[in-house]
Amino acid sequence: MSIVCSLPAGWLLDHLSFINKSGYQLSHSQDSSGWVSSNDAFSAASTDADVTGTTNLDIASSSRKYPVSEMKALGKEASQKTYVFREELFNVLKPHISVLQTELQQRICEANLENDGSVPHEKAKNEESQVFTIKAKKKRKRSSELNHGERDALEYHLKISGVILDGTKSLVQEALRSGFLWSASRQQFHAKTLVAGHHDCSLAELCEMAKQFHPVNEDEQRTQCRINAGGCLPQVQLSYVTENTTNYAKIITLMGEKYLFPPKSAFLLSDVSVMQPLLDYKKKFGIIVIDPPWENKSVKRSNRYSYLSHWQIKQIPVPALAAPDCLVVTWVTNRQKHLRFVKNELYPYWSVHGVVEWFWVKITRSGEFVFPLDSFHKKPYEVLILGRVQGSTDRPLRISEDIVLPAIPDQKLIVSVPCTLHSHKPPLADVLKEYAKPEVNCLELFARNLQPGWTSWGNEVLKFQHIDYFTALQDKTD
Repeated sequence: MSIVCSLPAGWLLDHLSFINKSGYQLSHSQDSSGWVSSNDAFSAASTDADVTGTTNLDIASSSRKYPVSEMKALGKEASQKTYVFREELFNVLKPHISVLQTELQQRICEANLENDGSVPHEKAKNEESQVFTIKAKKKRKRSSELNHGERDALEYHLKISGVILDGTKSLVQEALRSGFLWSASRQQFHAKTLVAGHHDCSLAELCEMAKQFHPVNEDEQRTQCRINAGGCLPQVQLSYVTENTTNYAKIITLMGEKYLFPPKSAFLLSDVSVMQPLLDYKKKFGIIVIDPPWENKSVKRSNRYSYLSHWQIKQIPVPALAAPDCLVVTWVTNRQKHLRFVKNELYPYWSVHGVVEWFWVKITRSGEFVFPLDSFHKKPYEVLILGRVQGSTDRPLRISEDIVLPAIPDQKLIVSVPCTLHSHKPPLADVLKEYAKPEVNCLELFARNLQPGWTSWGNEVLKFQHIDYFTALQDKTD
């Protein structure tokens, strides 16, 4: 369980504990079954030269296998290890920016809001000058006038901030009493250990490369590939969903990079142009969590991440993947344009009803907001929009004579210490199961990690499964 405490306001979660209880232990009987060739991408493997610049992929001859003796040695070594996620990646010990600067910025915003967008009064001008004097570096002064989007965001924030403040306070107090969090006066200063750098094999680029491979013919085509107990790991392909049906973790190697594959999980590594294998998987899902790559200015400027337009997001085949009364959860940025799109356009298009809002609140190890609640540029919370496919939350849904599916409550909080890795979201499995049918299939779209019991899809679906994010512990039975 990831739930540290549960109150009417919501839940406080332990993300790290959830990951480590997922079962990253390799089978003691595992030898060569836990390893695959060092260049095993998709239906044919590419060499390191292919990754670093050679575009001519030799499909027939590029694969190199380890010698049997080396494979057995690697397998023996792996069988002695259990992997745990690096604790230092959750050592968020203090807020990221000054509270003083945030308070000044917020007073300017509220003054502008009161002015209804007209020329700001003298108080706002004076406070703006204070904001920029305390900055360490000189930057171009932003206009004191709020644009339409900023005004919408501020109005929304003022509407929900009380709920977030009061709910977080009660959950943090409970976590302090339990000892999960500690007060700033008792702060334990951990030495910050940097995660060892690794050569990112760029999963998104790998998906693009795979489109150049010859298409799988009908004789070769299959819906899924199962890894059973004692079975060897196959080559990962875009053409089918890969499953680990065992009770142990496995190790997958792509382009020389190793990734941990947790037990009882499945994934499809592909982008939006190759989703048919997921539809051919013949599973209907009772919970679908979606974390779309939303368009924003910083993404456009950096060119580091691709994003999808609203039209492209609407084409994701959620209705075809959803079971009756499926619980749909969508992560939304704090931009009002995207929030309105999900509630007023996307969910009606997917026939999702009974829409409510939840909030993920990010705190430090001592229970402070990671950003001050009234920070102008960064908020310490993100929004989740929930609803049901072809259902209503106006009244409880009776599944059988003995099981009643409760309505989804509005404005619940999920409070946690966030991972320092960008876009590493908290686990939702434990908090969502109360509002779904028992033993449902669960799906995460645009996932960057895997979870036991879940099917995950995305062009970076193995990103946070990289072995560099884990520490190997020796088995006590050695």
